[in-house]
Amino acid sequence: MTDQTPGTLIPTPGQTVGPFFGYALPFPKDNELLAPGTPGSIHLQGTVYDGAGHPVPDAILEIWQPDSAGRVSRRTGSLVRDGYTFTGWGRASTGNTGRFTFTTVNPGPTEEGAAAFIAVAVFARGLMNRLFTRIYLPEHPEYLATDPLLSSLPEDRRDTLVARRDADGGLSWDVRLQGNGETVFLDFEGTSTPTGAFR
Repeated sequence: MTDQTPGTLIPTPGQTVGPFFGYALPFPKDNELLAPGTPGSIHLQGTVYDGAGHPVPDAILEIWQPDSAGRVSRRTGSLVRDGYTFTGWGRASTGNTGRFTFTTVNPGPTEEGAAAFIAVAVFARGLMNRLFTRIYLPEHPEYLATDPLLSSLPEDRRDTLVARRDADGGLSWDVRLQGNGETVFLDFEGTSTPTGAFR
């Protein structure tokens, strides 16, 4: 922070130096929103690609989501992984192949007739700030068609936010930071908490 005049602070601009994600960020079972093998659990997996279509080996994704009944957790202690408490938050890093994976549940809709989705934040090299986006479930096309966000997008961009259902019941969804098929990213004005993403 730089003090220009007495009592006035100006934010320091973002930098592309780094990333330095390896220190202090990883924690045990950070990508498990509940224990693998828990009834109803699924795998959410995908790859982060750069503008040239190459995998990004050192990105981090954070997800926030409701439980299967559509309830958004407001409990503290989201870093705690006790094997049975669903906190609705997880973090996963990509490896050399650019792939990430989470163990979670299918989110329920937060309102009746609404499309169910997972809120996502992406951190990666070259980004001045994190990027926000969403993962929608592929079921219930009637809900997807009336979703305020999806219906505001050009038709050829909507699929970048809709996951694919895998044969084992899991979800696959890729992030494309730029270029052909670029993922739609969001700007949340005036929200300071992750739960604002569910409004």
